[in-house]
Amino acid sequence: HFGGNSILGLLNLFSGGGLGRIALFALGIMPYITASIILQLLTVVVPSLEKLQKEGEVGQARITQYTRYLTVGLAFAQSIGYVFLFRSFQKQAGATLISNFTLAKVFLIVISLTAGTVLLMWMGELITQRGIGNGISLLIFASIVARIPHGVQSWWNNPDQVFRVVMPFIAIGVVAAIVFVQEGQRRIPIQYAKRVIGRRMTQGGQTYLPLRVNMAGVIPVIFAASIMAIPPTIGQLIGKTNVHSFGYQVSSFFNPQGWHYVLGESLFIILFTYFYTAVTFNPVDQADNLKKYGGFIPGVRPGRPTAEFLDRILARLTFPGALFLAAIAALPTVLINQTNANFFFGGTSILIVIGVALDTMKQLEAQLMMRNYEGFLK
Repeated sequence: HFGGNSILGLLNLFSGGGLGRIALFALGIMPYITASIILQLLTVVVPSLEKLQKEGEVGQARITQYTRYLTVGLAFAQSIGYVFLFRSFQKQAGATLISNFTLAKVFLIVISLTAGTVLLMWMGELITQRGIGNGISLLIFASIVARIPHGVQSWWNNPDQVFRVVMPFIAIGVVAAIVFVQEGQRRIPIQYAKRVIGRRMTQGGQTYLPLRVNMAGVIPVIFAASIMAIPPTIGQLIGKTNVHSFGYQVSSFFNPQGWHYVLGESLFIILFTYFYTAVTFNPVDQADNLKKYGGFIPGVRPGRPTAEFLDRILARLTFPGALFLAAIAALPTVLINQTNANFFFGGTSILIVIGVALDTMKQLEAQLMMRNYEGFLK
């Protein structure tokens, strides 16, 4: 039970409660997410990886392979850390979590936990390739949703009557705000000129280029939560029995209910939002594609001026989108500190759940429309 330990409670949430039960999937998919972050950051710094990324599917397959190797290494190291962390809890609480603490038993637990992460990674990639939506995001979605019944029970058993009445309205308001921002977009009008191809003249037309307020989706939130989980976990592993020890100071400084953690997570969310938006949408490539197919933005010259125009619009949209993500992620902590009430949901969790649900619905809609069925989204 991690009720008194905030960071382990957060990690337990991402593993669907598996960490609290020391289950096979106790590590969850977090090592894979951490490995993905490291590889994506390295592609900006290391020229050989940047070259691989630009090689299309072949290069992406190589990067995916490197991500898998790094995931196994991180899962192995994290498993060792958790085994000794549980042993320290065992000594403090006087409970028997791991009996007969031998090297063979430690090795077996470490291999089992690592294998659990590898299995989740394989399932996630399989869902991405053959299913609907992003497999890793769906696995995180499932692990968070699995904790909802426990959260509802804790809300219902809360002795504060005002909190019990107000809480559903806060939750509905937050959900509505997230959906509103996630679906918000700026539509850039695109005009296509008439072109002669062979002996045929193609008809020009008008369409639009949708630029979303939150182009990066929930990925920055997942990345920020993963990064911010590292320092307090290391602090826990070092040990925090002594108030003046380094481990205790690190754990206290990065407590998820503290202001340092909120500010750090907000900063990482904003940085990753800009970074991931730059990775997923390249204004120069978009401008080149428009020019290639005879498209242009009314009042803007094709080529470089179009790229600069798109970049300027994207910067205006990304900043409020990033601030909104950071604000929602920090909201429960702010409310807890102001009201002393125990919120069963985190801002990070609710952003992930709604973001993944919206993306999956759109994927389902696209699949239905592609097969000439009637869609369910209006």
